[in-house]
Parts: sequence; C-alpha cells; structure tokens
Amino acid sequence: MATEEVIDSGEKRLNELGYKQELRREMTLFKTLAISFSTMTLFTGITPLFGSSLLYAGPASLVWGWVVVTFFTWFVGIAMAEICSSFPTTGSLYFWAAHLAGPKWGPFASWCCAWLESIGLIFGIGTQAYAGTQTLQSIILLCTGTNKGGGYFTPRGVFLAIYIGLTLIWAFLNTFALEVIAFLDLISLYWQVIGGTVIVIMLPLVAKTTQSASFVFTHFEMGSDSTGISSKAYAVILSFLVSQYSLYGYDAAAHLTEETKGADKNGPIAILSSIGIISVFGWAYILALTFSIQNFNYLYDPSNETAGANAVAQILYDAFHGRYHNSAGAIVLLFIIWGSFFFGGLSITTSAARVVYALSRDKGVPFSSIWRKIHPKHKVPSNAVWLCAGICILIGIPLLKVNEIFTAITSVCTIGWVGGYAVPIFARMVMSEKNFNPGPFYLGKFSRPICLVAFLWICYTCSVFLLPTIYPITWSSFNYAPVALGVCLGLIMLWWILDARKWFKGPVRNIDNLNGKV
Repeated sequence: MATEEVIDSGEKRLNELGYKQELRREMTLFKTLAISFSTMTLFTGITPLFGSSLLYAGPASLVWGWVVVTFFTWFVGIAMAEICSSFPTTGSLYFWAAHLAGPKWGPFASWCCAWLESIGLIFGIGTQAYAGTQTLQSIILLCTGTNKGGGYFTPRGVFLAIYIGLTLIWAFLNTFALEVIAFLDLISLYWQVIGGTVIVIMLPLVAKTTQSASFVFTHFEMGSDSTGISSKAYAVILSFLVSQYSLYGYDAAAHLTEETKGADKNGPIAILSSIGIISVFGWAYILALTFSIQNFNYLYDPSNETAGANAVAQILYDAFHGRYHNSAGAIVLLFIIWGSFFFGGLSITTSAARVVYALSRDKGVPFSSIWRKIHPKHKVPSNAVWLCAGICILIGIPLLKVNEIFTAITSVCTIGWVGGYAVPIFARMVMSEKNFNPGPFYLGKFSRPICLVAFLWICYTCSVFLLPTIYPITWSSFNYAPVALGVCLGLIMLWWILDARKWFKGPVRNIDNLNGKV
C-alpha cells in the first residue's frame, strides 16, 4: 500500500501563495541561524563607528545606546517574523511587500522595496570595502613600526587603491569561484563566533589596567572640540549610530525560507534568535573595548601609534603593548577583524548581485537585458555582479577629497537596507486583518501596535543617518548621503510615475494557485 507523501508545512504555504517548490528544502534551523548570524557580522558594524560614537558623548551613551537600539530592534524583528511565518518565500521583502499591499498597491510597494534593498546592498559593499581598507591600513602601520616608529600610513590614493582592490576581488570570486565562496561562507561562521569570543574574553584580560564600571556605565563626556557639536541631545543621538548601523541584516534568515525545513516556524525563530545572539555578542564586544581603554583622549591623538585614525586599533595596541611591549597580539586580533570585513563584503556582493538580477528579470533596472544575463559557463549573474562592483567603486572615489565619505556610505546603506523593512511592515499595519492569512507565528491583536512602533523606529533611524555628523559643515566634512539618496530615489520615483507603473507588476507567480497547474 503506497504511503502518502508528507508535504513540508513551509512548502504547503508556498504553494498556497502561488509558487512551486524549486529550491532544495534541506536547511535546518541551525544552519539558517548560522548564515543569518554570519550576515549580521559582529565586527563590521561596531568596529568602524566605535571611535566616532564614543567621541560624541563618551562611554555611557555608547554602552546604553546599544541597549536602547536593541529594545526597538526587537519590535522590527517581531513584526518581520510574523510576516515571514505567513510568507515563507525566498524573495522575502520584495514578495512580502507585493502580497501585503494587495493588487492595487502591490506593484508600487514591491518596486520601492526592491530598489531600497538594491541601494542598501550596493552601498553595503562599499561599507565593507572602506572599513576593511581602514583596518588593513592599521595592520600595515603596526607591522612597519607604528606611527611613532616611522611606520607606513597609507595615503588617500593608496587607500582608494586597496578599496578598489577588495571590491574587484569580491566581484571576481562571485563570477568565477562560487565553490570557493561556499567554503568561505562556512569559514566565516566559525571566524565570527570563535574570533569574537577570543577578542571579548582576551582583551580585558590582557589590558594592564581596566576602566571602572562607573566610567563605562555612567561617564558622559562631550567631544565638542573635535566634533563641533555642543548640544548634548544631538551628541547622544549621534552616539547611537553605531548601534543602529550594526543591528540589521537579520532578514537573511527570510531569504533562505524556501530552503529551510518547516520555514513557517523556523524562519521566525531564526530571525529572532539572530537578533538575540548579536545583541548579547555586540554588547559584550562594546564592553570589552570600553573597559580596555587605557587613555580616553589619547585614542584620538594624531600622534599616537595608529595616527588617531582607528580607535579600536589603538585600544588593541595599548592593551598588548602595555603588557608584552610589542604589537603582535594587536595585529593578530586586527587580522581577525579584517577577515570579518572580507567575508562580509564577499557575502553582500553575492546578495546585491542576486537582488539586482531579480529586479532586472522583472525589467525594473535600466538596460535590464544586460544585467539579467547569466554567465554561460559559471551560471551566475556575472553582469549584475560587475554592475554592483562598478557602482561601489564610483561611490568610493570621493574619499580622495571628502573626509566623511564613510559616514555617507554607511548612511545610504542603512537607510536603503532598513528602509526596505519599512515597506512590508507598513503594508501589514494598514491592511485589513481579514485579508491576512497568518502562519504559526501570529501576533493577533498585538500586530498593529508592534508594527507601528517598528515602522516609527525605522523612520527615526533613516532620519538620523541624514544628519550632519561634524560641524562646521564644509565641503570636506559634508555628509552627502541626503544628496546621493535624494538623487537616486528621485530618479527611481520619476521613472515609476512616467513609465514603470504602466507595466511593472512585481513578482510573478510560477504556479496557478486555483487549479494547481505549474
């Protein structure tokens, strides 16, 4: 007697939405969680912005800022988990927005969501390339004798060359070496977990002296002489940026739902678990760095061993040199941090190319016939990969003249990436409850209040990343994120109004939901 095949709950829900199961559904909750955690990299968010956020208002604002941002991030994560449970599709945000907004507004919602995500991911490559280059700059400086010992501090031209080099390496690997990327993704997970644990535990133990708990948790100190900011409230707002920049990326679990067993249950669990783990790890990393500060003001001294260019590198150097009278330990830990940027940039390049390819397939990108082409031998969207790399290189060129280039790149990245979350969350909040088909993770009457808090928090986050971070405002210190974002979104919306709204329909189903025909 033939036994009836048991259909996975995630696959069943996928079929109900009008999509056939095409990807292999073999990922366990652990593997999905591992990849999601790897995407929410521990070092890549905190390390590059730690120094500037600490300078604005001192340690207490930075340390407690992580707690505050984590609290509101939970609202966003919970709202997304409910949607993920109802829509376990690999397109995640793009598909969610289309379905939740309904037939009338679905195409526009998915258009906005896809473009925000594309912008966020492409600029995300730039954040990894810049921060990775900055960390490599510190490694080279310490290896060649430190700033005080005649070490080599890379000038802007060499800095840009390294930035471009990293971008090209990631593009090359994404075009010709997918097998290598699969292996590096596995290495990345252990690199993050083991490396993060080593740094968090070792750094305070190695540091000859540590700061008091009162300094770490209660000390407030304005850096007005360096930042030009005299308002305490404004300084505190800017000190939160490191946390807001670090606490996103948990949508990676949603991208994998069509490959995850029981995705309607395990997808939400992976999203929320990722937030929980990175919240604890991230706070531990911030505390380890802050407790290990030897001399607060010396971190930013242009004459210090790291040329005042990297506060985290100086903290590591002070700890190891103070105890062992050499910088070898600091160089090793900086290499661990640099590896995190390398893996992160590689992974984001992969994601950015896939999003651009998917949007090109729906003719949502200019010259889409070029960008949707697949490499005949390697079967990857190679043109989309090199488009993303090319744009990333272009947005990095201003670093030759503009001091706050990293601020602008991280601002656009965060607004695009996190702004993409806002579209499906807003659609869920305003849709009629009778039209929502809940999954196992259902918030019920709490859904709208949670979505409202999540949406408002995202709006606030996007707003603060447009603010000036240094005063007085000059051409070299100007945060050009509002200009870059305004031009991009303005052109995208103009295209929609004039032409795209007539033919763009959003994601296309590949199964007839009514009669089951493929």
